Amino acid sequence: MELILYQRDTCHLCDLALAVLAEARTPEFTSVFIDDDDALEARYGLRVPVFRAADRELELDWPFDADAVRAFLDMG
Repeated sequence: MELILYQRDTCHLCDLALAVLAEARTPEFTSVFIDDDDALEARYGLRVPVFRAADRELELDWPFDADAVRAFLDMG
């Protein structure tokens, strides 16, 4: 499963999301910072943090908790 967390460099919500992902014992994921990418900024700018299962084209928008992350990972 290819997991991605879209985030910003200075984003307190992104820091909270990282803590939730740790609490949920999320498998390895990639952090992608959208700050310097116009296409990602247009897609995710107001939505970050966004947790994405790229291989299933599913996204989980903030706010989410550990239970929501575990349910998201079990989907599909």
